[in-house]
Amino acid sequence: MHGVLLLDKPHGLSSNVALQRARHLLRAEKAGHTGTLDPEATGLLPLCFGEATKFSSWLLDAPKGYQATLQLGQTSSTGDAEGALTPGEGPLPQDLSVVQAVLDSLLGDQVQVPPMHSALKFQGRPLYDYARAGVEIERKPRQIVVHQLRLLDLNGSRLMVQADCSKGTYIRVLAEEIGRRLGCGAWLAGLRRNRTGGFDLTQAVTLDQLATEEESQRLTHLRAPEQLVIGLPILQLDSAQAHALCHGQTPAATPPQVALGQAHPILRVHDPLGRFLGLAGISDLTRVQAIRLMAENPQPPMK
Repeated sequence: MHGVLLLDKPHGLSSNVALQRARHLLRAEKAGHTGTLDPEATGLLPLCFGEATKFSSWLLDAPKGYQATLQLGQTSSTGDAEGALTPGEGPLPQDLSVVQAVLDSLLGDQVQVPPMHSALKFQGRPLYDYARAGVEIERKPRQIVVHQLRLLDLNGSRLMVQADCSKGTYIRVLAEEIGRRLGCGAWLAGLRRNRTGGFDLTQAVTLDQLATEEESQRLTHLRAPEQLVIGLPILQLDSAQAHALCHGQTPAATPPQVALGQAHPILRVHDPLGRFLGLAGISDLTRVQAIRLMAENPQPPMK
């Protein structure tokens, strides 16, 4: 069994527990996810099974989208509901244009320091373990990009925002910065991931729904492994080229025009019937070199 399941992860479950429950329901042997969601967060969690796990790293690097709910007028020692709360100093914002101006000021490239209350590992342990023990660990700043911060709703002390950003962005850190710039303080009260790469939450299925379905019906939710790399250009090979590539050789081929000029283009490789073979690169301008190939029979063309 090979494919991608778009799961709507429930509140209170770690990403790994959600993965194992889906794996059990699908009777899958090999499984992995494409980036964790905190137990308190909900929403889109793409799960990979079988040969799809070979291509999961391409989705790890994809931009993400979140619907974030901020509690204004307070700060939290952890940036969320788990921490000690302190009243903010300034008044709550009333003018939507002022709020949107603050959101716009946070767009673009920036440096962000990961919070101590996060699952980021240090010497094999998540940072939140150290934080709960009162130990502060030095964290390296990371480059992130905030593509969009759009005001969805402002109702008293509750602010709802759509945040689209690069991988590695901590929304709770953004929430705290929004509160600082508004002058009233803020912490992250709720987080729901609704986009990752080309996938959308509206396409996802819940664990409860899977549990009520027959096994054959559960399998219909699986998407082709190729959908993990849908943004890459396609190189279609003839029968001889495809056979050579799948047997460890580097056949000559003309790369698609879209990939020309790139130092190391990565391509989705198809056989003459349009079936997905895996990923390959171009060396010496004309030689096709395998990067990740499907071990099983080629996957049929995506519908």
